[in-house]
Amino acid sequence: MTAVYDPTCAPARVSGADLRVPLVQGGTGGYANFDYAASAPALEQVGARVAELLPYYASVHRGAGYASRISTQCYEAARESVRRFLRCADDQEVVFTRNTTDSLNLLAGCVPGETVVLDIEHHANYLPWDRHGRRVVPAADTLAETIDRLTAELCAKPAALLAVTGASNVTGEVLPLERLAELAHRYGARILVDAAQLAPHRRIDLCATGIDYLACSGHKLYAPFGAGVLVGRRDWLDTAPPYLAGGGAVTAVTRETAIWAAAPHRHEAGSPNVLGAAALAAACEALTELAGPAQAHEQALTHRLRTGLEDIAGVRCLRIWPDSADCVGIVAFTVDGFDAGQVAAYLSAEHAIGVRDGRFCAHPLLARFGLDAALRASIGLGSTAADIDRLLAAVHALVTRGPRWDYACAGGRWDPVPETRPGLVAATAAGAGPCTI
Repeated sequence: MTAVYDPTCAPARVSGADLRVPLVQGGTGGYANFDYAASAPALEQVGARVAELLPYYASVHRGAGYASRISTQCYEAARESVRRFLRCADDQEVVFTRNTTDSLNLLAGCVPGETVVLDIEHHANYLPWDRHGRRVVPAADTLAETIDRLTAELCAKPAALLAVTGASNVTGEVLPLERLAELAHRYGARILVDAAQLAPHRRIDLCATGIDYLACSGHKLYAPFGAGVLVGRRDWLDTAPPYLAGGGAVTAVTRETAIWAAAPHRHEAGSPNVLGAAALAAACEALTELAGPAQAHEQALTHRLRTGLEDIAGVRCLRIWPDSADCVGIVAFTVDGFDAGQVAAYLSAEHAIGVRDGRFCAHPLLARFGLDAALRASIGLGSTAADIDRLLAAVHALVTRGPRWDYACAGGRWDPVPETRPGLVAATAAGAGPCTI
């Protein structure tokens, strides 16, 4: 029997689902989280896996004790869970890192030549490639023309790597990865996909698409325990210098030399993040089971969010290309007459709604839009239609009658004046102090 999509229910249970936060005007409100694209809450299954493993936490790979053997087994099993989740090829290794940024900086030390990127990238996939040469291709007004520009660049001069986002962290637009992989290979390059925003929303098949390297973060995959992954072809990883020099990355050391291990251990020096890896594996397993319902849920809510915002006078939704056919659950927008930070502060203080404001670590892309800042609402497995409707109602109220509280900007951040919410009053007065929730 086919499950019927119910927009009133979230397809999975996440931490903080019942969180209530104080309102500046008094009372509390159920927290509506629209910042999944920055850091997603933990899935219930992820928290359970960590709690189960925590009593057994011990040294990995070199301990003879029972707890060490269990921790080692769980760590290496987590690597296999990631392999299955991403459908890796036989010659691709899974290297555990801290996050996507860490993964891309690791790979930057392995690339034996220049890297081609678009100017729409998150800084994590824009800045690391300088060490061997970064060639920036300006995105065109359409996706089709943008691909033509990438083709011309790769044809004109050889490159080692084409590095692209899987889905824009600003607009959610998904790039045609199989087509781009074929393009890179045609001109002798490999392809890297920054899947930080794509992996939480879409199943990715590295074998089928021909992707050579992929990076993603646990904290965006409902596993916020400090682990990420770089998945990629073994040869570059095996011939590059170790990302970090230290224990675990070597097979032998003398006073004069070191014999470095093969990947993945070559790039995992130090004590591994066992709990983070186990959490990431649990998230991969849960997302595999939820793939169908989760995508239907996301598509319905994204359509509801985007069309609802576009129906409000003075609200502009951002898109890079009019011909991009697919988007994940991310919508960036502006509100005429209001600074993005002021809108975000208003939504938080008066409506218990959390959105992102700023330039989203994608300054060149925001400059293309002619903006210093924008707002971003992103949804996930814990989002419901009621959350969408609350956000739309709050934005509509702002446009039609304005905020009910005063707000001021200091140091680039907007805050309600006066700040009355417990825990934030002292922090505002004293600066960054101890957490007092």
